[in-house]
Amino acid sequence: MNKPIVFKSQFRDVDFGENVKIVEPLNIYECKIGDNCFIGPFVEIQKGVIVGNNTKIQSHAFICELVTIGNNCFISHGAMFINDTFSTGGPAGGDTTKWKKTNIGNNVSIGTNATILPVNICDDVVIGAGSVVTKNISESGTYVGNPAKKIVTKV
Repeated sequence: MNKPIVFKSQFRDVDFGENVKIVEPLNIYECKIGDNCFIGPFVEIQKGVIVGNNTKIQSHAFICELVTIGNNCFISHGAMFINDTFSTGGPAGGDTTKWKKTNIGNNVSIGTNATILPVNICDDVVIGAGSVVTKNISESGTYVGNPAKKIVTKV
């Protein structure tokens, strides 16, 4: 009988700020986590990611390489970040030169099961649950849908 190669969940080579709380199991490695952050279980944060101060990342979120998240952000359950746009019709695989960056501003809330492609999102933005962000967001507000669009609420 063959035995699988088992990789245990871990955190390694992480630059933690002060008063960070993490809930295992999780995989976070070669990244930077700011002060007063919370990271829930079943989260993966890959190398080179920067998470700002006072940011909360809920369970089952995936934050890939080349992502920067600002201060005072909320990343909800199951939020997914993508750095490979399949620009050649398939996965880039090990060719990291084809990957793209994502920058999330300050005071950004990303809803449950949202998908964030390589984009820039300005400060003070809410991304609705299940939304897919395919383009840069340069104006504060609430964005929902697939693709995510700004909604206007009448007062």
